[in-house]
Amino acid sequence: MNEEQAFLTKPLVLAYVGDAVFEQYVRMRLVGGKYKDAHDLHMKSVRYVKASAQALMVKQLEEILTGREKDVVRFGRNAHTNTVPKNADIIEYHAATGFEALIGYLKLSGQEERLNTIMDKAFEVADAGELERN
Repeated sequence: MNEEQAFLTKPLVLAYVGDAVFEQYVRMRLVGGKYKDAHDLHMKSVRYVKASAQALMVKQLEEILTGREKDVVRFGRNAHTNTVPKNADIIEYHAATGFEALIGYLKLSGQEERLNTIMDKAFEVADAGELERN
């Protein structure tokens, strides 16, 4: 899929792909670290993939996003969803959907280097302790 086709993909489809891509990235990154027990890995991964964490990540990343990437985030954030997880604030959930749409867009458009840059920066936000304070 080229960049234009990915951009025209429905935002919730992008978010669906982005959710899976980000989850895999988180798992691979954690397995390469100090966490070796499956329970510890799961508990640590939840810290990154929950809506409040992704909302904070996308907020912190905003200044480095291109215009098109900001559009994808906005489209994802504004997409109408029928459900909201019971432990998520609706505003955070929509922001997280925007983050996942961005990840899905970058993956589907083949922008692997940019995707890795965005995900690495998202982890920098988490590793700087930002997630612990929120």
